[in-house]
Amino acid sequence: MFKSMDIGIDLGTANILVFVRGKGVVLKEPSVVAIDKTRNKVLAVGDAAREMLGRSPGNIVAIRPLKEGVIANYTITQKLLAHVIEKVAGKCLFFKPRVMTCVPIGITSVEKRAVMEATTQGGASKTYLIEEPLAAALGAGIDISVPRGNMVVDIGGGTTDIAVLSLGGIVVSSSIRVGGDHFDECIVRYVKKVHNVLIGERTAEEIKLNIATVSRSGRDLSMEVRGRDMVTGLPTTFSVTSADCRAALEDSVASMIATVRSVLEKCPPELASDIVDNGIYMTGGGALLDGLAEIMQAETGIDIHVADNPLDCVAMGTGKALQSLDKLHPGAIYTSSNLG
Repeated sequence: MFKSMDIGIDLGTANILVFVRGKGVVLKEPSVVAIDKTRNKVLAVGDAAREMLGRSPGNIVAIRPLKEGVIANYTITQKLLAHVIEKVAGKCLFFKPRVMTCVPIGITSVEKRAVMEATTQGGASKTYLIEEPLAAALGAGIDISVPRGNMVVDIGGGTTDIAVLSLGGIVVSSSIRVGGDHFDECIVRYVKKVHNVLIGERTAEEIKLNIATVSRSGRDLSMEVRGRDMVTGLPTTFSVTSADCRAALEDSVASMIATVRSVLEKCPPELASDIVDNGIYMTGGGALLDGLAEIMQAETGIDIHVADNPLDCVAMGTGKALQSLDKLHPGAIYTSSNLG
């Protein structure tokens, strides 16, 4: 007998990842959709659409439909989800997949319902929602079903979600609108202020990935970058260093660490002692930022563990959650029935 497919989706601000039971992460593409405005038609999704960011004529617009972890453009998000579900599961009218989609901590029930409806309209037979730190913990291989405290810091493209987990649920949590995209914006602003040159977000992302550090003992590199001189208005080439990046990202990292400390302060004493023993787990693409784990360990005094494949943790966790619904706290998974 044919059984419907189970799919887990990490619907991120920067990237969308899809996990299929038995296959692992099968799709990893930027959360970008290119639209022809004159014909109201989708031209490209994912990598092909990302190539058009900042490089398309007036009638073609490349859109990131998610902002800071939530839906900013419902119609385009639905088209993005329909594209990835069809790409992974194929087009079948009778055996639609069950889909578990992740959402950031602290979003409203209206925003949760928007994600759920967009996923259902995108081609899911039954839709579940799970909060990102819970999915990240499952994907990192942490056993959250036992009465023992574990802390996860999930640094995504739009938000950083911090949570203390025990008995299959979230005990204490907080979310801050700082993530990979915010780091890119900080680099753009710093270069404009210090070097008087305007660069694009894609260039800032390349700087972040190749030379950025947030630690004084981190890497010491430089990179030739092209941008537009703010004085002459002409293209120019200049050099950006790791020290520039450290200065650009200093405030963002400080606010992230302050949020981690505030969650630790609210944590019940028994769970706090577990976290001292177990350490703090970092997941998400931002966990790969050079020197971040080192600074967080110095500021909190707790061992920091960066998960294996931190980019894939949330996607893998959504898939695992579908397979272990009985082990999670009843309030940890959202369905249409408990969203009111």
